[in-house]
Amino acid sequence: MTGPETPAAEIRGVQPVTDRAQILKATVWMLGAVVSFTSMAVAGRAVTLELDTFELMLYRSLIGICLVVAGGAVAGRLGQIRARRLGLHLIRNLSHFAGQNLWFLAISLIPLAQVFAIEFTSPIWVALAAPLLLAERLTRLKITVAIVGFVGVLIVARPGLDGLDPGQAAAAAAAIGFAGSAIFTKLLTRTESILSILFWLTVMQAGMGLVAAGFDGDIAWPSASIWPWLALIGAAGLTAHMCLTTALSLAPATIVMPVDFLRLPVAALVGALFFAEALDPVTALGGAIILAANWVNIRAQTRRPKA
Repeated sequence: MTGPETPAAEIRGVQPVTDRAQILKATVWMLGAVVSFTSMAVAGRAVTLELDTFELMLYRSLIGICLVVAGGAVAGRLGQIRARRLGLHLIRNLSHFAGQNLWFLAISLIPLAQVFAIEFTSPIWVALAAPLLLAERLTRLKITVAIVGFVGVLIVARPGLDGLDPGQAAAAAAAIGFAGSAIFTKLLTRTESILSILFWLTVMQAGMGLVAAGFDGDIAWPSASIWPWLALIGAAGLTAHMCLTTALSLAPATIVMPVDFLRLPVAALVGALFFAEALDPVTALGGAIILAANWVNIRAQTRRPKA
C-alpha cells in the first residue's frame, strides 16, 4: 500500500506549530484512514472468494480511474494530469501493483491482524532503502530499528523449519513492495501533483491487471453480489490515502502516525467478530514490537535539531 509525504517543515527538522483544533482534525482524518484501510481488507476477503488478485486489481483500477477523473473534473484540476516522468510512474506502479496483489493474497490466507502487523514493517524498509534511492543517510538507529522490526515479524509469524507459510510470506513481500512504492512516490511528488500520480496509478495498474488477469485467456466477470465490494475497495483505497495526506498536512507525523497504528487492534477485532479469528496474544506482542520500532523511527526523524 503508498504513504503520504512528511510536511516540509518536519523534513527540515523544525516542528510546525499545531494547535489543539488542528490536532483534533488530524486525528479525525486518521480515524477515517483506519476505517478505510480496514474496510478494504474486509471487502478484499469477500472478493477473493470469487476473483483472483489480478482480476481484483483490474476492476479496482477501472473504478479508480472513474473516481479520479470525476473528482478532478469536479475540482477543476484535470489540467494537473501530465504525461511527464512516465518511466518513474511505471516503476512506482509496478512496485505498488506487486505489493497490493500480495496484500490481497495475504488477507485471504492468514488472519487480518497478522497481515497488518507484518505490513507495518514497510516504513522500516523505506528507512533502509532511502540512502540508496533518496540519498538519505543510513544511521545506526535506522539499522537498529530494522533489526527490532524484523524480530517483531518473527514473533508474529513464528516460522517453523519450513520458513514462513505462503500467507505470511505474501504479507512480508507486500510490505517491501509498499516500501518501494513509497520511495518512488516521494521522488514523484517533487515535481508531480497528487492528482497526476493517482491518475497514472489507476491507469497503469488497470493495464497491468488486464495483462496479468488475461494471461490465461480467462478473465472472470464479477457477479452482482461482488460489485458493491469492488466499489468499496476502489473508494476505500483512494479515501484512505486522501485521509492520510490531509492528516499529515494538519499535524506532525509524531502525532498522526501513532493513530494509524490503531489498524492493528481494529483488524484483530474485526477478524474476531466477522471471521471467527482468534485474538492471538503472541501476534499482539510482535505487533507491539513492530509499532514501537516505527515509533522510535518517527520520533528520530521529526525531533528538533540540536543547537
